[in-house]
Amino acid sequence: MALREELRSQGNFLFKYRSYLPLGLLVFGIALKLWMVYESIGTEQFWLLKIMENIGIVVSLVGLGIRSHTIGYASKNTSGRNTSHGQVADSLNTTGLYSITRNPLYLGNYLMWLGIAMFTGSFWFVLVFSLIFWLYYERIIFAEEEFLRDKFGAQYLNWADKISPFIPFKLKWVKSGLPFSWKKVIKQEKNGLLALFLVFYILEFFSESVAQQKFVFEQTWLFIMTIVSGVTYVLIKLLDKNTSILDESDR
Repeated sequence: MALREELRSQGNFLFKYRSYLPLGLLVFGIALKLWMVYESIGTEQFWLLKIMENIGIVVSLVGLGIRSHTIGYASKNTSGRNTSHGQVADSLNTTGLYSITRNPLYLGNYLMWLGIAMFTGSFWFVLVFSLIFWLYYERIIFAEEEFLRDKFGAQYLNWADKISPFIPFKLKWVKSGLPFSWKKVIKQEKNGLLALFLVFYILEFFSESVAQQKFVFEQTWLFIMTIVSGVTYVLIKLLDKNTSILDESDR
């Protein structure tokens, strides 16, 4: 198999399971967090660890915000999860965040996971994570671009020629012609909101409890937000399944 086809095949595989494969890093992150807390208790490094935790939470929420903004303005059958049916794109998104980066959802993903990596308190883990993320998503982006190139041809090539693939360098904003859809955001990003606070609280609770050899419930606000996001997730699932409140025919 030629390299181009091999990269596309790898990218399609990673795209299909992109919501699950990165979880392997989380297991390592928990173990690393335990060690970092244990080693830093009673030292100045402990306060640096706490600062990185708070910054990490902010970075992850910024990532979630980028995802929410992207999805809220996206056209129907675009910018979706599509994990069971592969690539789907009824139209080409070129406005909003897509006018400054070709992959705003993956930029949001990176910041969300980067915040989790920062929460461990390890600078080298942040660097290793960034490298792994790049290698992982580089193939996904390649496969997506091959799909979009085949489907939209010159329209895609003309747009891609002007827009950065990941990090926005030219901030020439083009306003979306669609109204923002809170319903679409609520339905698609409820998982991300719950996952973020759940991961942060698991990291905090287990690392602090094991390191101090007792149950430690610090970061009360983090626990409350985890409960709130969990209740919100359940309510949205029930509304989506049993009512038409969140339905939108055009989005």
